Amino acid sequence: MTITSVIMAGGKGERFWPKSRTNLPKQFLNISGNKSMIQQSIARLELLMDISQIFVVTNELYAELIKAQIPHLPHENIIIEPVGRNTAPCIGLASILIEEKFPDSTMVVIPSDHIIENEEGFIKILKTAIQVAEDNSNLVTLGIQPKYPETGYGYIQSTDELTEMNGLNVYKVNKFVEKPDLETAQAYLASGNFYWNSGIFVWKTATIRRYIQELMPEMHDIMETMKAGINSGNREDVIRSEFKKMPDQSIDYGIMEKVNNIYVIPCVFGWDDVGSWTALERINELDDHGNVIKGNILNLDTKRCIIESNGKLIATLGIKDLIIVDTEDVTLICTKDKAQEVKLLLKELRMQKLEQYL
Repeated sequence: MTITSVIMAGGKGERFWPKSRTNLPKQFLNISGNKSMIQQSIARLELLMDISQIFVVTNELYAELIKAQIPHLPHENIIIEPVGRNTAPCIGLASILIEEKFPDSTMVVIPSDHIIENEEGFIKILKTAIQVAEDNSNLVTLGIQPKYPETGYGYIQSTDELTEMNGLNVYKVNKFVEKPDLETAQAYLASGNFYWNSGIFVWKTATIRRYIQELMPEMHDIMETMKAGINSGNREDVIRSEFKKMPDQSIDYGIMEKVNNIYVIPCVFGWDDVGSWTALERINELDDHGNVIKGNILNLDTKRCIIESNGKLIATLGIKDLIIVDTEDVTLICTKDKAQEVKLLLKELRMQKLEQYL
């Protein structure tokens, strides 16, 4: 059986503004290490499969960035979405094109902007997930063992139905739940059977196609029209015209919350989705006062801050719990408890027609 992968790389990373911009979102930035996050994602998957089996779904804005950062990725493996339509259409489109090239394959779906420290452990878990997915009806997801009561992630609750495979626990999923409030997140952490939703999925390509047909028939019909057009040699035109008709829906809502044969593998491999600036505290070494400092910084009596300079000196005195990020044309200053709300600034920029800063 052929193993393929879909990397979802169309996001704008708005909570990582002002460093993440419309023309250069966070998946193309070197957040940790000397490679961008999408380059790291490709390198991890190449431990498991050939580059010819890796597909990247993105939008027209980022196609050239992908070619520049991953020059050995086959051109035909860059799948362009003409408009953003959430994860279900993204996966549906990829499944058509993968099925055409690799008729009997198992598909690994991952976001492009996650950090994974233990790559060997990650690959071991993926191999186990692939084995579980070989049953034609199984869908598999990776659940991150929570370390604290996070309110910014969705969660997956497992049942007590347990199988052990390759030294790993594989549980049947009870339900997917949305981002909780703090009290609920604390209860999830205490329960021991709730996991952070990593957004990483494994299934046979034919299986996800079948579930889309059953549970998202409108989208399936559009996909069939696209498939017919692609087979007639009209790939780009038919994708451009038909994809816009797709529903704006996540794969979680469209499929995962409605299927019984879903399994979760609890994981600990140094995962972080780098969802906002506060993630830097988790993936970087802190100074003696709990600060993350990058660039030309002079700080006195500064505690638990995240400060990044673009070159000019940033001097701080007597501050705590702030995020300060300086770029060529924007300086962001906000409290850390507002890190998840940075997108509100982008909304205001649009309202004031200041798109040059987006």
